[in-house]
Amino acid sequence: MLHPSYTELMKVINVDSEEEKVISSRYSIVLASAKRARQIIAGDMPLVEEKDGAKPLSTAVEELWEEKVKILGDDEEAEE
Repeated sequence: MLHPSYTELMKVINVDSEEEKVISSRYSIVLASAKRARQIIAGDMPLVEEKDGAKPLSTAVEELWEEKVKILGDDEEAEE
């Protein structure tokens, strides 16, 4: 079982946005986690301390949980 749960992640991600939710479905979390995991596989440095044997997806979820990665809404542009 994956910890934290989707519901817990949604609460953490949406806490800064008082006006409207940044994400409104589990699908958004899955997409964001998968995208970040692919970045880690491609060579990006993890933003959290890697645990022994942790897979890239677990690391990506941990980054979301610790608010090291921000999911941008549809109307926001990616910062470069």
